[in-house]
Amino acid sequence: MMDIINSDHPLPLREGEGRVFYTCQGTCSKAIEVTAKDGVIENVTFYGGCNGNTKGISTLVRGMKVEDVIAKLKGTQCGNRGTSCPDQLTHALEQLNNE
Repeated sequence: MMDIINSDHPLPLREGEGRVFYTCQGTCSKAIEVTAKDGVIENVTFYGGCNGNTKGISTLVRGMKVEDVIAKLKGTQCGNRGTSCPDQLTHALEQLNNE
């Protein structure tokens, strides 16, 4: 089951925390929501995609530094799509870093 957060009433951010809701392109996942605090990923939620794989990615990156995840996953391919859910996560994290 996916956790859905009402985007009209998001949870308040704490000091040093950032959140991004990223719309995926070219993948089965439709969107990714990421919360990080002081450059460390606290939570990742994929909307759509391969349930087991996206849950696994979310669990693996929790507690990791944003820049480490970008370095490890950027450019990961899924078939001939030119991208993947892990690659789309790096785009979400880059957006988070730029906000």
